[in-house]
Amino acid sequence: MSRQLLGRHYATGKTVELEIDGRSIARISTVSGRQAEQARLVWLVPTLVDIQVNGFGGWDLNADEISPRDVTCVTKALWSAGVAHYCPTITTGPLARMLRSLEAVALACHEDAATSRAVLGIHMEGPYISPEDGPRGAHALQYVRPPDWEEFCKMQDAADGRIRMVTLAPELPGAIEFIEKLTSEGIVVGLGHLAADSKQIAAAVEAGARISTHLGNGAHAVLPRHPNYLWDQLACDGLWASIIPDGHHLPPAVIKTFLRAKGIGRTILVSDAVFAAGLPPGEYTFQGQKVDLTPEGCVRLSGTPFLAGSALRLVDGVSNVISFTGVCLQDAIRMAAINPRRLLGDVNADEHFIVGAPADLLVLREDPSTSRLSLDMTIVDGELVYERASGDHA
Repeated sequence: MSRQLLGRHYATGKTVELEIDGRSIARISTVSGRQAEQARLVWLVPTLVDIQVNGFGGWDLNADEISPRDVTCVTKALWSAGVAHYCPTITTGPLARMLRSLEAVALACHEDAATSRAVLGIHMEGPYISPEDGPRGAHALQYVRPPDWEEFCKMQDAADGRIRMVTLAPELPGAIEFIEKLTSEGIVVGLGHLAADSKQIAAAVEAGARISTHLGNGAHAVLPRHPNYLWDQLACDGLWASIIPDGHHLPPAVIKTFLRAKGIGRTILVSDAVFAAGLPPGEYTFQGQKVDLTPEGCVRLSGTPFLAGSALRLVDGVSNVISFTGVCLQDAIRMAAINPRRLLGDVNADEHFIVGAPADLLVLREDPSTSRLSLDMTIVDGELVYERASGDHA
């Protein structure tokens, strides 16, 4: 089945007609005149890649009772956020619960073709993180522990070898040796939820750590002016940075500063979405705690100012980072679609929006009054999997 789409190519800004034949992009041709004018507010971009997803649309990947179907539901719910590939993120908890979550992801990949294609690997965030208040974030203190290679191997077995990224604190006993082992296995190491000093961060990078996970979050409320672990990570050329561009986790000025320090090529946009993402505002129960999802899309522990995860749709994060920092659409898409693939080792990360590539793309519409982007369509493997309802505005 063939499908034609008209819009502006995200990388060139030129209006093109893109033809999909079956599962692939068959043709991309430049058009002009009336056709170009009709499509001046429509953008064609690659689908997004989110390397930090804890849940979405009411499904929690870290629930006590989780099934492969829950994982598949997250996969399909993410299409409404413009995300076609992601890393299910398994967070700090008792070993039995973490094993259940890992097994559920692995089984979902075996049982459902869409999930198998979508999951680029599992991101394990914790339990090997700082026990200190602030850096620990919302992770439960009683389950935080030092790195344990034997335990990790059990988790990798449960995941059927799908753990591709681990976020940890490098100051913990045995962490540097643990990083070296992970790196030797081809696993990306992220530094996050840490209280490390300059030497510990430098040692972690020397051992193979590659990225600062949601830089600026999972940190003390008050830090020494300098030195501190934010400056150390920002200054380190060997570390990429992921950021949560929802306007709640980091103020726009901080995002702009981080981006200037790291540059477009070493920055990744993530949602860090929890189960409440994609749900209407209200009060919900999340892992035994009541949380409020505000009309502004902020998730907080009920009755407190403390964040309890994110409700960000990554496609909205693309609009936000353009608004916050002034980057162009091409650079925003690079941070949300191409850089995550590069981090995970895809040497062809720039070749996912060319003739012959799988037809994984988004149709975005620009609001002429605000320049914000809304998602009209998500196409995955040549199939229309999400279409915005008429009159519905993101």
